[in-house]
Amino acid sequence: MEIDMLKAKRAFNEYVNNYDIKDNKVQLKIKHTYKVVENSKMISERLGLSKDEQNLAQLIALLHDIGRFEQLRKYNTFVDRISVNHAVQGIEVLFEQNKIRNFIETNKYDEIIKTAILNHNRAEIEESLNQKTKLQAQIIRDSDKLDIFRVILESNPEDTMTINTQDIENEEVTEEIYKQFIRKEKLDYNNIRTNMDIMFSWLAYSYDLNFRESKEYIIENNYMDRITKIINYKNADTKRRIEEGVKKAKEYLKQ
Repeated sequence: MEIDMLKAKRAFNEYVNNYDIKDNKVQLKIKHTYKVVENSKMISERLGLSKDEQNLAQLIALLHDIGRFEQLRKYNTFVDRISVNHAVQGIEVLFEQNKIRNFIETNKYDEIIKTAILNHNRAEIEESLNQKTKLQAQIIRDSDKLDIFRVILESNPEDTMTINTQDIENEEVTEEIYKQFIRKEKLDYNNIRTNMDIMFSWLAYSYDLNFRESKEYIIENNYMDRITKIINYKNADTKRRIEEGVKKAKEYLKQ
């Protein structure tokens, strides 16, 4: 078998041991990585892919956020817009520093791995990818989003909401963000101003999933209801809009 996931996981563990694994942020990314690997396995199995394709999807998942560790060391943040694109940082680690051979001996899948990682955090998958590469890019994007719901639910709102505020419960959603969501458009993240905008960005993940299998997983875990209930909404208009957003997201997922 060309992809040995046990070997790849050992190499990953050796790599992250170069960082402070007692740091909560490092631990968060290690756990996230392995959960995304599980999600990629689940999606690729449900899609009925070959064993080689399943292993490739899991390897890409294992490597998709490897740039996060250098990002944290250099900038002490996971926010790309104020530091570095973590996908590009990951490609530097894997291919410019040639660490990719620690994870897989053959270079047969290098271009697919590189392209999938570079596309996992873009607003949209780049056009003109061949079918095999596009499939792997779609799997990693869905797998990553599915675990973000878990991270949200296991964290305090103060940690997952990135807009500083002392009054989250009374916040409003920005009109343009709300309208984009209702129109079932991908949100313009440059317009995000409040934590309620962030909440709608999570609901909008439902519009950016590639597979029925991913949508079914969200429905099975009741993520739409669960993530929106982490806040006790005191603003009546915001509460109404959140409830409307959940309803529309769930309807879209069931289509």
